[in-house]
Amino acid sequence: MDFDLTGTLLISTPAMGDPRFAHSVIYLCAHGGEGAFGLVLNRPVPRLRMADVFEQIGLETAGPVASAPVLSGGPVETERGFVLHDATGARDPSGQLLPGGLVLSASADILRLIARGEGPSAWLLALGYSGWGPGQLEGEIAQNAWLTCAARHDLVFDAAPGEHQWYDALRSMGVDPLSLSTVAGRA
Repeated sequence: MDFDLTGTLLISTPAMGDPRFAHSVIYLCAHGGEGAFGLVLNRPVPRLRMADVFEQIGLETAGPVASAPVLSGGPVETERGFVLHDATGARDPSGQLLPGGLVLSASADILRLIARGEGPSAWLLALGYSGWGPGQLEGEIAQNAWLTCAARHDLVFDAAPGEHQWYDALRSMGVDPLSLSTVAGRA
């Protein structure tokens, strides 16, 4: 592998064969010779809000933080939580620094800061993740199942995550979603 996509967005195309990833936008937290790891940004977990998560782990909170959605980060380890946040304000010192000034944390410490209103200015919580083995993602990209684009802040930290992020990500690249084909090929 001679390219690193860490810190970019993956945008599924109609050629994506796995229906779990149809119209998905994924932030790639890691990409290398051992595979790739990312979080789906546009799949809120139905009927689950941050207030529910805070209650489960014994934290009190109120205000807009309590009503924030929780995302389904992918089909792997769905009981595990990951916080992706910007590096402004308080942050988890054990978090992994990512390109573009973002941080990935799996520590409850960052959730405590967020619950108290002392956390980073932009953040999201995802349950589970999306993972690829060595060469798997590169193969899917070669089959035109994914497009890649820059991980703009507004695409990553959308206040109302949903399918519109897929359209927004494509438009950020100048791609008309209606022009995408399910047929892969090379010119």
